[in-house]
Amino acid sequence: MKKRIIAALLAGLMVVSVTACGNDNSAGSAGSEAPAQEAAPAESAGGSDSKEAPAETAQPSGPVELTVTTTFAGEDGNAQNYKNAVKAWEEQTGNTVVDTSATADETFKMRVATDFETGSEPDVLFFFNGADANSFIEAGKVLSIDEIRAEYPEYATNMNEDLIPDSLVDGKKYAIPVNGYWEAMFVNTEILEAAGVEMPGENYTMDMFKADCEKIKAAGYTPIAAALGNIPHYWWEFAIFNNQSPDTHLEIPESVEDANGQAWVSGMNDIKELYELGYFPDNTLSATDDETFAMFTDGKAAFLIDGSWKVGGIVGACQSDPEDPSTLDTDKLAKFDVTYVPGKGSRKATDLIGGLSSGYYITRKAWDDPDKRAAAVNFVEYMTSDEVVPAFAQHAASALKNAPVVDPAEFNELQLRAIEMMAGVTTLTGAVQDLFQGDCRVSTFDGMPEIVTGKVDAADAVAEGLDAYHNQ
Repeated sequence: MKKRIIAALLAGLMVVSVTACGNDNSAGSAGSEAPAQEAAPAESAGGSDSKEAPAETAQPSGPVELTVTTTFAGEDGNAQNYKNAVKAWEEQTGNTVVDTSATADETFKMRVATDFETGSEPDVLFFFNGADANSFIEAGKVLSIDEIRAEYPEYATNMNEDLIPDSLVDGKKYAIPVNGYWEAMFVNTEILEAAGVEMPGENYTMDMFKADCEKIKAAGYTPIAAALGNIPHYWWEFAIFNNQSPDTHLEIPESVEDANGQAWVSGMNDIKELYELGYFPDNTLSATDDETFAMFTDGKAAFLIDGSWKVGGIVGACQSDPEDPSTLDTDKLAKFDVTYVPGKGSRKATDLIGGLSSGYYITRKAWDDPDKRAAAVNFVEYMTSDEVVPAFAQHAASALKNAPVVDPAEFNELQLRAIEMMAGVTTLTGAVQDLFQGDCRVSTFDGMPEIVTGKVDAADAVAEGLDAYHNQ
């Protein structure tokens, strides 16, 4: 099943890639505005002067107020898309949305969990579909897709069933995905040129990466933009991945002593080595992720491992007004690129972390309200329709049965580079940290400063996390 899902995801990515990059006449004239702001769902999927709502949607009985929580906020490239789509839905239905969206971090996850525990959950939730959702699924606080289809048989039938992830609790499908994600390495090419370093490619290895970091450091720049004391997540993930393979990465070690456990220890020690070599910012243990991201966009740090959502943040950093796409400095944006994360051992650089990790849930709270039930179903069907999803999926993947045809003129230069990069991906593997959540991650996430400074042995930190996982 895992290989079939990966193949389907890659197929969707290839369709986007071929369509967007196969037109030599238009690829060079990509628009300067991100589709998150210029191709608004309000124009492509509804609104007061546009097409009607997607056919077969549930119709609410009258004006209803829905509380909706999503991760489309902050630097998420789809934050504006979400606002536009909500506005269009409100205008079309007469309903209103109370938006409680926030950036997807550990604080946000804790807030969502607490809301469900205290009966303060929203009516509709766009959230992760891995272990972070276990608690409210186990409590019966959200409905499965099959349960919704018993009353609304057309619900989510425009989606490829194989690409809708199963719950870890009962194997049922709950969350309807909108856009997929990938994690890769962003590059400030201006720094590479100053340091005499070539743009990394598909055969990039950790040994090559360390040699390049040495040149960048010697040229007076910081090689890696990362806040190890705040958000070590991406380096944690790929460092472990580099000591495993796509076939074993999603297997939680039984103990620190087995092969996978030792791979995790090696991964932590690989990060420690990069820290000791001086490749992270001087303040990496105290800086925030926002601060190190600013180092990258301000031309002080060369490499940044992050997710596809960061494309929007980089584009925003290249605008004199982050809220106004017309202020984009295309010359500044041209200095940024994206490539594969350096590989090691059996993991090739083109083996990336990615997939469809989030989706829309309808809560039991909304379902049990006769008016909100219809409105919630209508809202999710609108947000996951064939007309709206393409604006969100952009250069990533979607679960739509009918893959969108992409006009390269709608993409900025960094998005086109991302599409080209993704065309060379060999495998997409889910993030193991999504299975290894909560207290399990404290010893290696929060404890990363102690690991890299040698105050705590990597093996002890990994063992503590695995004990927490197996004893929860």
